[in-house]
Amino acid sequence: MPEDWDDLFAVASDPLIWEQHPESDRYKEDVFKIFFREALESGGAFVIIDKKSQQIIGSTRFYGYDPEKSEIEIGWTFLARKYWGGRYNREMKRLMLTHAFKFVERVVFFVGAKNFRSQKAMEKLGAIRNGMVKRTYGNHPSALNVKYVIKKPHGM
Repeated sequence: MPEDWDDLFAVASDPLIWEQHPESDRYKEDVFKIFFREALESGGAFVIIDKKSQQIIGSTRFYGYDPEKSEIEIGWTFLARKYWGGRYNREMKRLMLTHAFKFVERVVFFVGAKNFRSQKAMEKLGAIRNGMVKRTYGNHPSALNVKYVIKKPHGM
């Protein structure tokens, strides 16, 4: 929501969050404004809130629902560094996957080829590498991304 700008940008303005991301300057206000506007326009963006402190600690979104392929993308995820490496990303993705699998058979993720932290996080979730694709972020040239897939578990 537009009123989340200040709190979300306070998190996103940390350059170290973006150092391995293809859009490594997303911590800059003018670059993040585009990201934020696109998040609002997507209709599938969420802020992530620490339940204890009630503070916004990041964002994620659903994107690109394709009923023909029975798939949707989860991406544009970032967390404040103090929440890295713990249960936060895993729990958020588990909730999103559970919801997505009510509607689709596959969830896809795209991670920058040099974003080794996020690749490791995807593999911890059980995502399977499924090739490389070029993606464009903001005003940057296309960048190589690893495509990951998680298929709906049987019986879900």
